[in-house]
Amino acid sequence: MSRITELTAEPLDLPLTEPFEISLGVQHEAANVLVTVETESGVTGYGEGSPLAPVTGETREAALATAQAAADIVEGRPVEGYRALVEELRSTFPGMVSATFAVETAVLDAFCREKGIALSELFGGPPEPVETDMTIPIVGPEDATRRATAAATGGYEHLKIKTGNDVTEDVERVVAIHEAAPDAALKIDANQGWTPKETAEFADEIAERGIELDLIEQPVAAADIAGLADTRRRVDVPIAADEAVFTPADAVRVVREEAADIINAKLGKSGPLAVAEIVGIAKGANLDCMVGCMLESAVGIHTSAHVVAGTGAFSYVDLDGNRLLAEDVIDSGEGPMHEISGPGHGVTPENW
Repeated sequence: MSRITELTAEPLDLPLTEPFEISLGVQHEAANVLVTVETESGVTGYGEGSPLAPVTGETREAALATAQAAADIVEGRPVEGYRALVEELRSTFPGMVSATFAVETAVLDAFCREKGIALSELFGGPPEPVETDMTIPIVGPEDATRRATAAATGGYEHLKIKTGNDVTEDVERVVAIHEAAPDAALKIDANQGWTPKETAEFADEIAERGIELDLIEQPVAAADIAGLADTRRRVDVPIAADEAVFTPADAVRVVREEAADIINAKLGKSGPLAVAEIVGIAKGANLDCMVGCMLESAVGIHTSAHVVAGTGAFSYVDLDGNRLLAEDVIDSGEGPMHEISGPGHGVTPENW
């Protein structure tokens, strides 16, 4: 195997088809970071990070600067030593999760391309198709109906609904979506917007309307693990931890405090290698696993899909980020199925 000769990082601006609102704010575009690594054998690996300050704690400017600074660590290192390299990156740049995700992905992609294998094989399985849900942001009932109808018509059988502002308005949005797509499985994501009491009120009202939910994701503040555990005791719907889990140590804490039924192991928070560790912790504790995403192009989304296919560990898949873009970096298709391939994650950006 060869050494990494160059790392470059540049902005990747990706306008959205429509504004995307969650309880933490509104996005009109994805202001991402694209990282490229070159090896002495002529192989190129690509990685992407999608920083969002309220979630990842980074601005795009900070993530870009970190990714560029990572060249001092990466260049000259053998690509097959990716595990030690990733550990050094994360210890050198603690908390810069989007930047290190982008660099880690580029290095893993280059390694797999040199070996001629799909990234999924690094995690234990072939690159099989992966089915995602579709997310409906915080919108009024009429717009929610339109989006749910379009998703159902497009073949989506799983819908994720953003909530976390006004409980009454959130309930009406869920009711509208259920009426528009009555056969769809529904997940709720409050993005830290509620208290345990509000979550219980929401769950009770939804149950009274006769609507079943697959899960409620991160209803309370990320730091409030006690509140997350309290919420889990209050409601019958399975509770998922998302922003509460960035590292394997975070996952251990959630398990010990019996704070969740499901862990959302998102590559944009943790990186591929740490996600595999979090999956092991969750499975050892008999918790289900979910994979989520940020507003990433096919580079980030297909990377996550390879981890899903390789581990075979995820009961819930939320990898629709590139389906919300006005234009992807490749022609990645439409609908709920991600057709992935190798070598590496199989994506060579073209349209940017």
